[in-house]
Amino acid sequence: MLFGLDGVEIGIIIVFLTLFAGILSGFPVAFAISGAAVISFAIIAALDSSGLLIHAAVDTGSDPYNALISQGVRPDAISVFNYPDLPRYEHVLFPDGWETALDRNLSFMVNRMNERVLAGQSIETLLAVLMFVMMGIVLERSRIADELLTTMAKVFGPLPGGLAVSIVIVGAFLAASTGIVGATVVTMGLLALPTMLKNGYSPELSTGVIAASGTLGQIIPPSIVIVLLGTLAGDLYSAAQEERAQLVGCGDALTFLGEPAVVSVGTLFQAAMLPGILLALLYAGYSFVFALLNPSKAPAVPMDNVSGKQAAPAGNAFTWFLAVPIVMIGLFIGMGQAGLVGTQSVIVDSFTDAGQTASLRTNVSAECQAAMIDLHGQDAWDQAAAEQTAINDAGGVAQARELSPEERAELVQARVVNAAPIGPGIAITALLLGLALAVARGVAPRESKAPLYIATAGVVLLLLADILLIGPLTTPGTTTLIIALPLLVIFIGMRGAARYLAANEILRVVFPPLVLIIAVLGSILGGITNPTPAAALGAGGAILLAAYRKLHDQGRSGRMVFLTSGAIVLMLIIGVNFDLRMGQSEVRFENRLAYVAAFACFLFAIFGLLWSCGVLLVGGVLSPVVRETAKVTSMVFTILIGSQLLNLVLISFGGEHYIQQFLRSFDDEWTVFLLVMLVLFILGFVLDFLEIIYIVIPIVGPVIYGGSFDPKWVTIMIAVNLQTSFLTPPFGFALFYLRGVAPRSITTGMIYRGVIPFIGIQVTGLVLLALFPGVVTIVPNLLN
Repeated sequence: MLFGLDGVEIGIIIVFLTLFAGILSGFPVAFAISGAAVISFAIIAALDSSGLLIHAAVDTGSDPYNALISQGVRPDAISVFNYPDLPRYEHVLFPDGWETALDRNLSFMVNRMNERVLAGQSIETLLAVLMFVMMGIVLERSRIADELLTTMAKVFGPLPGGLAVSIVIVGAFLAASTGIVGATVVTMGLLALPTMLKNGYSPELSTGVIAASGTLGQIIPPSIVIVLLGTLAGDLYSAAQEERAQLVGCGDALTFLGEPAVVSVGTLFQAAMLPGILLALLYAGYSFVFALLNPSKAPAVPMDNVSGKQAAPAGNAFTWFLAVPIVMIGLFIGMGQAGLVGTQSVIVDSFTDAGQTASLRTNVSAECQAAMIDLHGQDAWDQAAAEQTAINDAGGVAQARELSPEERAELVQARVVNAAPIGPGIAITALLLGLALAVARGVAPRESKAPLYIATAGVVLLLLADILLIGPLTTPGTTTLIIALPLLVIFIGMRGAARYLAANEILRVVFPPLVLIIAVLGSILGGITNPTPAAALGAGGAILLAAYRKLHDQGRSGRMVFLTSGAIVLMLIIGVNFDLRMGQSEVRFENRLAYVAAFACFLFAIFGLLWSCGVLLVGGVLSPVVRETAKVTSMVFTILIGSQLLNLVLISFGGEHYIQQFLRSFDDEWTVFLLVMLVLFILGFVLDFLEIIYIVIPIVGPVIYGGSFDPKWVTIMIAVNLQTSFLTPPFGFALFYLRGVAPRSITTGMIYRGVIPFIGIQVTGLVLLALFPGVVTIVPNLLN
């Protein structure tokens, strides 16, 4: 053997050394990966043809091997790492020649490109990357970061460490709106770092908080990292659990796990919410404590009043910004618990419900039963067995049957009787309007109260109309006519309230992007849609927001933007409340009218979006946005193609299988996971997250996703680990981004010293997530 190493080990070393050399050469990474794949394969093929690469494999025909099999040891658990004394036989890496391996690689390459890049199941999710990238770049070009930083500095500046806290808040805000780490770090470095230094802030704290806050885009949804990880995690987890189930004698993963082996990007977004918020709170808390202990290095900075209004009466803020909203939300929850607010739907199924099955499948082999007991516990198995016995005694699982017209009518009547007086849609609308009116009263305490009284009266009329005039059997058309007058009254009053809200600088700056973020994330986290349509909504909303900012800068009216936004909202409301399926045998007149109205809103929305694009094009914003979006997206897909080629090179000589055998040789699952996390952390020094996701995760994924760990927890831990790696000197990517825009007075040593406390916070966050995995899983479990 060459250098006393196995041929597969030498091949793995050649692949990764070639990859690192290509990346460090300065050649574009997207092409360096493909080049590394071609060059490494050529080197390995040449050495193998010369007889220098010899692989010693376990002899599966030997008596010791057969003895292990007869003892019940699974074949996948037998390797040179577990049983180094087993007889082996030697062979070259490519027994059929490198030409056959090359031909097989090319065939696999075409199939993989078709599955994962061109027409596979993951292509729809990958399209979300394009639109999230565009959303982030458009918001970056619309000066949202500049205005957010200025406004938040005015709010938090007078507090100890207030500027640092404002950086964390804006970093989290930009992470939720852009998800692009480099753009966030560079933007805040250009805008905030000079201000912090001018006001006497420590260079270490200033650079550390900017670099750390910029990396929140790795974890806070809609994170591109999580989108890309999610497309792989779903396939890896499903395949790994199927293999795990078959190895223990169960027919499929559903039988073994008791639930489908599925994880989606939307679920991962839900799982990432609390960890992202936790890290942001830890950053802000450290900044505040640092300022208290070192007031000279993080002084309070008095700022101008942001509202522009006269001083408010004592207690005004507490009453209208805190007390009244809490009362409203509490009243809403209480009415829901009391049955006053709830569904008014009378839709019933055409079939009866099927009978409940046992919590676990019990009609399995003895081998599968033992594995399921080991996984779920004896109590869970006994409960499932008791449930199955009860079902069998009752004649088996009750099959669904079609309901008769009389039975359906009886069920509809029962729903009518049990319907809540106030529907959830009107109740939520009233709550949101009430909160807006309370805030308007708080920000404009000395303005006329007449518009607020008018809008409040409209909200009351809306609720009374729902209670007295609208019932479960009221058609959407009739409902629209009934609530038309209250909505008109609300509109008249809200025009004045909107002026009060718009006069407040904080609300004017924060509210538009906040609504966009809530619309995008809310639709995903609430399970309304998947990430791709939500990303399209985000990209369209970002274009409208950027167009409004451009028109405002030019002193022009933004009425078209408001009308377009209204058309989109109205189209969605009509689609939710009316049946727009025109292909049915019978279509009500009101539904035809609603279809025409929704289609008209759609056409107007398209016109408004194109008009907004025209504004951005003439203003010199759209062209660089499109170019940058195309550049980033093409880089992602080119890296995806190159990484698939590199993976196939590893697979061709058994490198991937060899690494997985090594990881599976450890008995403790935690040891394997910690080892993988350490390797990912080190690789994060020299590889970007794209290379790690597409090159490394497919190799180690079948092992770490094939165990008993929750796949959501595994994925979020990987994302936070990469975020930590990007902060760690001397190779952290975020540090290089900041170094490129920092003033000359800021040395690299200052940046390194500044991020060390935040690296400690990241590690603390990882430990907390490891000790309390419920932080990751609680939100998906509640929402799903």
